[in-house]
Amino acid sequence: WRNLTYVLVHTDEGLTGVGETRMLGHTDALVGYLREAEVNHIAGSDPFAVEDLVRRMKYGDYGRAGEIVMSGIAVVEMACWDIRGKALGVPVWQLLGGKVTDRVKAYANGWYTTERTPEAYHEAARAVVARGYRALKIDPFGNGHFELDAEGSRYAVSLIEAVRDAIGPDTELMVEMHGRFSPSTAVRLARDLAPFRPAWLEEPVPPENLKALEKVAAKVDMPIATGERIHDRIEFRELFESQAADIIQPDVGHIGGIWETRKLAATAETHYVLVAPHNVGGSVLTAASLQLAACT
Repeated sequence: WRNLTYVLVHTDEGLTGVGETRMLGHTDALVGYLREAEVNHIAGSDPFAVEDLVRRMKYGDYGRAGEIVMSGIAVVEMACWDIRGKALGVPVWQLLGGKVTDRVKAYANGWYTTERTPEAYHEAARAVVARGYRALKIDPFGNGHFELDAEGSRYAVSLIEAVRDAIGPDTELMVEMHGRFSPSTAVRLARDLAPFRPAWLEEPVPPENLKALEKVAAKVDMPIATGERIHDRIEFRELFESQAADIIQPDVGHIGGIWETRKLAATAETHYVLVAPHNVGGSVLTAASLQLAACT
């Protein structure tokens, strides 16, 4: 259901770096942008001058950098860090200031693509915990959009109840809403799910309207997470100022790469906001996210 896009950046000294992102329905647009950027900005650049390359790719064409441009920047920038690490013989986290942790939490997602019944979810959740995960994420809401009727709400709660029963009290359970609900619906569902102690409520409302998110955050007694669909760190400013989110979820493959995300994390720290890098990519994007998380 998704395309993984890999980019190889070659140097005249024989080193090759790799970057990755994944687009949902925009892969051809990304490849088209990269072809133009290769001619206009990338070819002939110094892979050690990441700041300069990102600035030229972001602002050099006088357009507004959205998802396509920032994802294109991300894969090239990621590959440049790979080249720098290989050239110097050190892991990227060492180049980013050194690690602050030896272990990074991971949660399981996508594990509930099974029959949508409490029994099936219970069995699937037990299998995930048996694999060693101590955190799971789930969207239990079916086809709900803006609203979810009483029957659909009760059924969603029954699925969460089954999962909590399967994983026990100590495993974290994140609830995903995919930005689908109105504030009032999100608040009502959050209160229905509160007895099962969600670790966070993710994208309860469409991400474009931060006032709506503030409304939910003011009425919900659980952490709010969002940010995977924000593609420029500057656009997080209003989110920080409003204190509407407790956890931000930048995607390294969409927000301009490792260094841009590291800058965002530093800003988040000044607002006492936590960072949980978003990643539904493959091995390279996972490795890049780990480099970032180790030093953040």
